[in-house]
Amino acid sequence: MGLFLRKSVATFRCLACIAIALLAVTISMADEPVRVTVCQLKKDPVAYNHKVVEVTGFVTHAARNFTVYDPTCPSWPAIWLEYGGSINSGTVACCKTLSDRRRPQPLVIENIPLPLTDNQLFKDFDKAIQPPFRAGQSGAIEHATLIGTFFAGQQMETATEHYWGGYGHMGCCSLLAIQEVKQAGTERRADLDYGESNEKLDLPDPDCTLRTLLPDEQNAALMQAQHDADSGTRAWALTDPARVAADALSRLTKKKLFMVADLKLTRDSVARKTYQWASKNKTYTVVVSRPYWLSYYAHDPKQVAWVAVAAYETSCSGSSDSE
Repeated sequence: MGLFLRKSVATFRCLACIAIALLAVTISMADEPVRVTVCQLKKDPVAYNHKVVEVTGFVTHAARNFTVYDPTCPSWPAIWLEYGGSINSGTVACCKTLSDRRRPQPLVIENIPLPLTDNQLFKDFDKAIQPPFRAGQSGAIEHATLIGTFFAGQQMETATEHYWGGYGHMGCCSLLAIQEVKQAGTERRADLDYGESNEKLDLPDPDCTLRTLLPDEQNAALMQAQHDADSGTRAWALTDPARVAADALSRLTKKKLFMVADLKLTRDSVARKTYQWASKNKTYTVVVSRPYWLSYYAHDPKQVAWVAVAAYETSCSGSSDSE
């Protein structure tokens, strides 16, 4: 009887240990974030609503923009970002600048408390995306892996589309509340452009009009340009920004290359250059750049191609273009 009792106690203890181990595994699995891509979040936001996710992408930050994107899928609709805990990002979500970057209380959204791991990695990441920015840049881009809770928001409707939003600047977006920065490429290279957007042109006269020549969505075209440079088809794009600008302007205006070859360099930096070309009553402006994000799609990350990231046509009344 004593032997049976001792065996029963041993068996019970063993089963108890197994149960505790299984419970620990279950809790651990429940706490594990769901690994998901930016494109998956955009494609089916409801499927990840209120879930803790781990996502890798390019974080863009400026006065009215704090989003994460993946160049392999459309940038719209966007995923807005905000820090959990008691630190805010300083981004304008609606109508005024947030000068105080400390909240009186930790962030809670839809009754979900959102703590933040405020470690050195987070501090380095935050410093990299905050002002002051490089000269000529309106913001910053940073490649990062983030862990946080995703909020799909509500379904929005316009005359042409349905999308999920309600968070961010003027309710533009779904939301990822950042709770941990798992990885961030905070090193800076002088030869790459970390700007969040392109400079806006000032019109020389009220009677002038400005027309954008490049589409809003051009990431696929820029990745193709990098591929063509890597393959040798357009190897000159690695070293000749003026030729890249002239080539883009020739395609956009349908003028022969020799006609637009005498471009004037109006703004110059190591990673971004602006060229202009005048034709009768029109002035054409082309901005070429070595975008930081394109280094992730280059055959050799140290060899990033020059690409046209913006192009404008300025037309002023008073004369006619007879070309």
